[in-house]
Amino acid sequence: MLATSGCRSGQRGGFFLQAAVNADGISGGYPPSRLRLRQELRLAGATATHRAMSPTLAAAPSGDEEFTEVVVVRHGETTWNASHIIQGQLDPELNEIGRQQALVVAHRLSKEGKPAAIYSSDLKRAAETAEIVAKVCGVTNLVVNEALREMHMGYLQGLKWDDAVNKNPDVFRSFGIFEITEGSDPDSRNKEIPGGGESLNQLTEQCVSYLNKIAQEHRGERVVVVSHYEAILELCRYTDPPNGSIRRKIPNTSLNVFRISGVTGKWILERYGDDSHVDGNDFLENSFSGDGAST
Repeated sequence: MLATSGCRSGQRGGFFLQAAVNADGISGGYPPSRLRLRQELRLAGATATHRAMSPTLAAAPSGDEEFTEVVVVRHGETTWNASHIIQGQLDPELNEIGRQQALVVAHRLSKEGKPAAIYSSDLKRAAETAEIVAKVCGVTNLVVNEALREMHMGYLQGLKWDDAVNKNPDVFRSFGIFEITEGSDPDSRNKEIPGGGESLNQLTEQCVSYLNKIAQEHRGERVVVVSHYEAILELCRYTDPPNGSIRRKIPNTSLNVFRISGVTGKWILERYGDDSHVDGNDFLENSFSGDGAST
């Protein structure tokens, strides 16, 4: 059932770490989102308290907190991914490799704890991935929502990566969308990409708010969320601020596992970029590397 709510680093297999953040909100004064969501998202407050990263696995949640395990999956490959075309909120479908990737990750997830629900961006490449996962896992509670969409890339959408860099170098330097470096101007995160695009802070605010809502509705449960490269990257940066300047690899259909408290709003990043399910499959291993060049 599909419900619509108004709403390779060099080592394959991802990275395992512990990073936590108390999600009272996103620091800094964020402008309103440019997206007209069908439902009002309950926004977090204005201050965040962060814990430092530890290189060990996250400890099992204990005490009074009811953590939700949120498995965020990047959608399968599209022809635009393979051609390094910037997708943003344009809406290409999965290609055959993408469908095979979705099937492989679905079978992996089906061997783990059954999700209470699956949430997805309403863009075709994510929604189709989610539908394949839901079918294989036997989950009927599938909700699609605009809040999980990719970042709106303004007039960069539809351009090949190299063309976009060559024709719009100021956008890449000024907005810091693709190269977030330590010590960069924090105000750049509030800059919206020309042509109706979003800022990084708008994207983060939207995604974090929606995942907090999911955690509140599914305390102590496991859910799967299907989203997009830049959105997932921002979730990792939000949860793991000491490493916010790292350009993480988030391959297509990789697993990115968060634990979110529906009581305190604390976030824990357990692992990211885990695509070990494609190991040994030459057809999938030779597909698009997921370097974000067609966000």
